[in-house]
Amino acid sequence: MVVNVPKPDAELLDMLGEFKIKSVFIVGCGGCPVGCNSGGQERIDQLSEILSQNGFRVTGNALIDFLCNKALVGSKLAYHLEKLKNTEAVLVVSCGIGVQATADMIDIPAYPANDTLSSQGMQGLWPSSERCAGCGTCYLALTGGICPITSCSKSLLNGMCGGQHDGKCEVENDRDCGWNLIYERLKALGQLDNLKKMTSLRDYRKMEVSDRLRSTTRWALEKEVMYEASMESPKKEEEA
Repeated sequence: MVVNVPKPDAELLDMLGEFKIKSVFIVGCGGCPVGCNSGGQERIDQLSEILSQNGFRVTGNALIDFLCNKALVGSKLAYHLEKLKNTEAVLVVSCGIGVQATADMIDIPAYPANDTLSSQGMQGLWPSSERCAGCGTCYLALTGGICPITSCSKSLLNGMCGGQHDGKCEVENDRDCGWNLIYERLKALGQLDNLKKMTSLRDYRKMEVSDRLRSTTRWALEKEVMYEASMESPKKEEEA
């Protein structure tokens, strides 16, 4: 399971406000976020209410089984094309992989509603070219839905290095330069100004799953529940 947590409501509102977004379509993943209690239809409904109360127009929503499966994302979003045509951005309730996969299937900005925590390399059930490092601070809103941490071989946050050549990485010559891909995506979205907002520093402390989250998500089976279940079974058999 890819562990992810909801971004604070204030952060989401500030993010959409900063990009002057007025209409939003919400896409949710029915996989890991449901297991983490950070997604599902209930969260989608809550976000819809919060956004509506703060002046945003919610054009619709879709809960898709697994957003890390781009074929599934494309086939499900096809049913909402008319709504998407009248939408300025998509808010994605998932890990970073789901945001990237969704962004790759649409021609409008896709913004993360969650932050993804370290899962020791877990990439999703159907990994394609998208990767998520679980850095705890999702930058995808600024980079057009392409992760600079995983698409750049150096994980740079402040733009491409001087070693790229003809759009290729200097470290791996057959690999596309991640920042060149980001530049082209932002250019297509009309958001090149985002490049001026990037930071060069990361807070690595945000990657770790806190003790509180380990006990409230399905990170591991709860021993207490297992013990209670094993103790209750014999009693029921004796009563029978």
